[in-house]
Amino acid sequence: MGMLQALLTGLVAGAVVAAQIGPVTLLVVRTALRGHLVGGLAIGLGVATVDLTYAALGAAGAAQVLRFAPLRLALGLLGAAVLGYLGVRTLASAFRIRLGAETLEEVRSPLAALRTGLVATASNPLTIASWAAVFGAASTAHAAYDVPSAVVLITGVGVGSLAWYVLVVGAVSLAGRRVSDRGLRLADALAGCGLVGFGGLLAYRTVREA
Repeated sequence: MGMLQALLTGLVAGAVVAAQIGPVTLLVVRTALRGHLVGGLAIGLGVATVDLTYAALGAAGAAQVLRFAPLRLALGLLGAAVLGYLGVRTLASAFRIRLGAETLEEVRSPLAALRTGLVATASNPLTIASWAAVFGAASTAHAAYDVPSAVVLITGVGVGSLAWYVLVVGAVSLAGRRVSDRGLRLADALAGCGLVGFGGLLAYRTVREA
């Protein structure tokens, strides 16, 4: 496979996986709506980093590790706890939003937002399921691609994922200028409920499959 085809394949794969509506999308939208443009972009960078890492692990044949039941159980319950915590914090913010008057603790720094994106994406059930499905195809990279093409493919995954979130953050930030305080509270409430719901779903699936 040529370099260009490998790059396009990676870009499409990264964008398609990122475009799925899940807890991280809710976090990005909620952050951008509250006017934290840099924070939203930092979360997107965290997402792209995890996507690129998962794709690289898949190409290296690391999917077998996920078959270890105790590890799956631990990661699943940890991920559920993280999503639940983020959801509760988001719900709480729906009742105390104060545009231009947030405390220092309430305004995420880019580093904190990046960390949130990394942790939430790594524990996101949709991301795990999506890349687990890609693992099988990615593990054939040794036969289908030479090493440079495989590197370009994996890099394309990260760039495609990041590009999607840049578009989302830009669009939501523009829309956020027209959203009232009440609309922001509603967005926080919906995002919080969604995060708690995803956390509960992950916990249920983890325990059921243990």
